[in-house]
Amino acid sequence: MMDVSYWLPVIWAVILVAAISIYVILDGFDLGIGMLFALERDRGRRDVMINTIAPVWDGNETWMVLGGAVLYGVFPGAYATLLPAFYMPVVVMLLALIFRGVAFEFRILTRDTPRERLWEGGFMAGSAIAAFCQGVILGGVVQGIRVVDGAFAGGALDWLTPFSILCGVAVMCGYALLGATWLVWRTTGGLEAACRRWAGWLAIGLFMGIVAVSAWTPLLHAPYLRRWTDWPNIALVAPVPVLVVVLGIVLARSLRRGQTRVPFACALGWFGLCLSGLGITVWPYAVPPGLTLWDVSSPPSSQFFQLVGTAIMMPIILTYTIHSYRVFRGKVTESDGYH
Repeated sequence: MMDVSYWLPVIWAVILVAAISIYVILDGFDLGIGMLFALERDRGRRDVMINTIAPVWDGNETWMVLGGAVLYGVFPGAYATLLPAFYMPVVVMLLALIFRGVAFEFRILTRDTPRERLWEGGFMAGSAIAAFCQGVILGGVVQGIRVVDGAFAGGALDWLTPFSILCGVAVMCGYALLGATWLVWRTTGGLEAACRRWAGWLAIGLFMGIVAVSAWTPLLHAPYLRRWTDWPNIALVAPVPVLVVVLGIVLARSLRRGQTRVPFACALGWFGLCLSGLGITVWPYAVPPGLTLWDVSSPPSSQFFQLVGTAIMMPIILTYTIHSYRVFRGKVTESDGYH
């Protein structure tokens, strides 16, 4: 029977993946709405787009903070190795998120002035840059970093590769799809119709991105390839690409048939399948391709202490998040407002 020192890092890995997944879902669609500002020039419709996320958007980064805290407290070896490898995209992402938050608020404060357009541009740019950086960081982690004696030994720009750029573009497209399908669910009239068109094109783009990344990833490292091709692994992972295709068909049909919630659910399903495929590929590495969860984890006593606090706080955060989205549910029109 395996001891606590084996299972604690596994439990924390599940918590970390859950925090990242919730962040991607919640902040993904509001970053996507920021990018969709580039496609919608009507001021009234932009107000509606903002109003669908205004009551909840600033709480979405809570899950990013939780993920960072888990990485720092539970997997300090991974934190100390990965952070130097991704200083540049991490700093740029954080600055973009800060500027985006400022632009979100200043857009209202500069209403009916020439600066309003400036802040709207900042909201778009901050959303796009943050989404791209998140994809680049993800791609950089998957492709692996150079580690010597448990420390990063590569260069400052090792993360910048064709694969990481592809992942950055794919994440941008995916977030924009989440934003479009969210607006299909939450808006009416001409804006909803426009979002259906955008969602159709974005779904094609994301599907192509998923195929390209999925075909490229197993070629990065031999363990990745074996995870997807060796028997009996192939029998266990085969449902993932099949479900991607099935959800794509359901998404296309739901957009044509005028359904409102199904497109967003399908987009979320795509992200869930992508994250599960990523987990299947890199397990059990915390820092691919050489350091496992157990290599980089803190002492079991520290992990257990933090687990007690997380077991108390995580349900509270989940309850607040669910309640806030429930309170502000329903369609949003131009006659509605949030200040």
